[in-house]
Amino acid sequence: MKNYRQFIFADDDKVDKISKVLERKKWPPILGTASFINRVKEKLFSEKVDDEVPQSKELAPASEQIKILVCQHYLITNDELIVSKRGVFNEPRNVAIYLTRRLRGDSLKQIGEQFEMQKYSSVGSIIERMKAKVAKDGKLKTRVESIVFALSKSQEQT
Repeated sequence: MKNYRQFIFADDDKVDKISKVLERKKWPPILGTASFINRVKEKLFSEKVDDEVPQSKELAPASEQIKILVCQHYLITNDELIVSKRGVFNEPRNVAIYLTRRLRGDSLKQIGEQFEMQKYSSVGSIIERMKAKVAKDGKLKTRVESIVFALSKSQEQT
């Protein structure tokens, strides 16, 4: 009740900001301060994005954040992450692509654009190969899960 009274009797500037948000046709999925939104993201983010709730993507880590943490984990630059050589397995790039799809649910076309790939079918191939490799290779699965854990921790801190 105390918080409610404070909200009701808040200064007009805060009330105006909230009124403007509520007057829009499309409301944000989460309303509050940056620290509150980050706490909600940390607690509610799950590894699956719900197709029937398009705004659930907003709880997932940003694709740029995935790239940054993959680069940090593998001690490479973003330029090295993007590089593709035919017939050469680029684990960091493939892990970033796989996690972008798994955690964010981005379309193959969107992922292809983010990684400067011409064909989205190549993106689909990478994701399917990574699924199979992660299922078979315990060490790779551990590396991938450590990046997912780091992503969840980075959401807590932002």
